[in-house]
Amino acid sequence: MNLDLTDEEATALVEHLKHAIDSDRYPLSPRLAPLKAILAKLRPEPVREPLPPPPKRYEPPRATTRQRGRAGR
Repeated sequence: MNLDLTDEEATALVEHLKHAIDSDRYPLSPRLAPLKAILAKLRPEPVREPLPPPPKRYEPPRATTRQRGRAGR
């Protein structure tokens, strides 16, 4: 089934779906899943770029057992 909606009709439908989802008392309710799926088909969210990897942290080398014994002398 294909709906031939004008831009104004599609916008009105999207706004109505957003309002129905946002104002629902139970936002994680299973009854909202079909509405969210319809909304995703009408106005898909833009693809987000992945975050860059975290910067490498510098950690000084650990002292070996031999070096720890010399430090106390």
